[in-house]
Amino acid sequence: MMEKEGWIVPYLKENAKLFTIVVILGLLTAFSAAFLMFTSGFLISKAATRPENLLLIYVPIVAVRTFGILRAVSRYSEKLLSHHVILKILSEMRSRLYRTIEPRILKEGAGMKTGNLLGVMAEDIEYLQDVYVKTVFPSIIGVLLYAGAIGMLGSFSWPFAGIMALYGFVLVILFPIISLLMTRQTITKLKSRRSSQYSSLTDGIVGMGDWVFSGQQKTFLQRFEAEDLVICKEEHRRSTFVSYRNFMAQCVVGVIVCAMLIWTGNQSMEGDVARTLIAAFVLIVFPLTEAFLPLSDAISELPGYEDSINRLNELSVAPPSTINDDEENSGWSKSGISCIQVGYQSKDGQQILHGINLDLPQGTKLAILGPSGSGKTTLLKIFQGIYSPSEGSLTRNGIEHVGKETQSPSVSVLNQQPYLFDTSVLNNIRLGKPSATDEEVYEAAKTVHLHDFILSLPEGYQTSMQEAGMRFSGGERQRVALARLLLQDTSIVLLDEPTVGLDPETEQALVSTIFQVLEKKTIVWATHHLVGMKRMDHIVFMDEGRIAMEGKHEELLKTSDRYRKLYELDVPFQLKKESVSRIG
Repeated sequence: MMEKEGWIVPYLKENAKLFTIVVILGLLTAFSAAFLMFTSGFLISKAATRPENLLLIYVPIVAVRTFGILRAVSRYSEKLLSHHVILKILSEMRSRLYRTIEPRILKEGAGMKTGNLLGVMAEDIEYLQDVYVKTVFPSIIGVLLYAGAIGMLGSFSWPFAGIMALYGFVLVILFPIISLLMTRQTITKLKSRRSSQYSSLTDGIVGMGDWVFSGQQKTFLQRFEAEDLVICKEEHRRSTFVSYRNFMAQCVVGVIVCAMLIWTGNQSMEGDVARTLIAAFVLIVFPLTEAFLPLSDAISELPGYEDSINRLNELSVAPPSTINDDEENSGWSKSGISCIQVGYQSKDGQQILHGINLDLPQGTKLAILGPSGSGKTTLLKIFQGIYSPSEGSLTRNGIEHVGKETQSPSVSVLNQQPYLFDTSVLNNIRLGKPSATDEEVYEAAKTVHLHDFILSLPEGYQTSMQEAGMRFSGGERQRVALARLLLQDTSIVLLDEPTVGLDPETEQALVSTIFQVLEKKTIVWATHHLVGMKRMDHIVFMDEGRIAMEGKHEELLKTSDRYRKLYELDVPFQLKKESVSRIG
């Protein structure tokens, strides 16, 4: 599926109906507030005339109560719906940003600083919600109210409506434009400085140990305080302008009120307007102008939104990895992975892989062994599509991938620390397939022998896993991730040290479960441990980017002293004894 273009318009189009309802509710809120004041003014004036019949003021009493209740209900509905659609958009933005930056983070030499990355995620995405809440909705509602109010006033007197239109033009159009011109540079600087400060602070915290050990902590603090002082000066300059502008806007409101009072008084003396409507016409000005005053702030924030959008677009330009949708339907049941003289060279010119030859038909179980830095992880990333071979050719599910990084929908990964979110067990498993039913999630949990354990929890599948799944043990977290992987139902599964940190008993149980539930899939397992090697169809031992030895488990025990010694050192005694007796 093609990625959306832009960070504002696509979401406006996608949620056009909801946005329309929000605007209608906003107009209804402003209309109710205006006519609450209008009927209240009429009621006060009418009651002061001491009407001979209570029925003469009963209707305005009911109208006041009606508009008072309607204003509260419509405002609550507007806030509820607007926040619903904004949170929906933010969720889509975060998912889109994650899909954009994930390949760059995984890819070697992406050059993305932690502070910049967190700044985009925590500040820019959150900041863009104000486009809708503080700019789009208020601007549309304010302009429509302005046009509607002038039109209604024109039904009484078009000349006076023209005068009021000029006053309203100052609040609705002129002041926002002046605010935008006067604060554009200041807001851009503030946004840029805040982003820079956020980035510096984040990187400083992450590298705090380096600052302390080097004795430069005072330098870091002084630099941070200097940046903060500059930001404070910029904010003070902006707030001073805003204060003067707001004062002038209130003066304009005062002029509008006086003009309305003079006009209604003259109209009343001429008999064109009832005396009881004088207060009503004057009071209705206040809720209307309240809708106009926020427009200056709304429009002046546009440069800040532009800066955030530019930073997000920089991440979206020429992503280093794409998804090959064709591969998903390429008949993978008869395919697998094939490497012919695959080599990989990093950007700094270091040759990491040399002439890797592998042929893995669908359903093959391959183990990749070797010390740290031997090229295991790099080879896995080539299989996944994060890296493209610098030399040779890679065929995955019948499709050749050379010259560009192409992530595959038919490949899933289970690594050392699968991320689990602070939500229910059900939601964590369902991440593998968002459209999965509850029954499909239950079935996946049963397959990985986790169903009974989940049911024993206080809230069952609705039990929260807490941040990073800390409520559960290492083995339980890996089983949740494995259940999630089963819902993905990919043909190729890459295992990157999934049993690291587990005790021998838990490790053996998890290995047995993995090979049981992934029996028909192609498995590539990169590991330091030799537990489970007898289950593998093929084993390769990598050293300095080359395949130093390869074969089946039993063959390597017989023919390779190095492999046999590694096995004796790594595998628990009872497993080693079982394997040796089987060979003998």
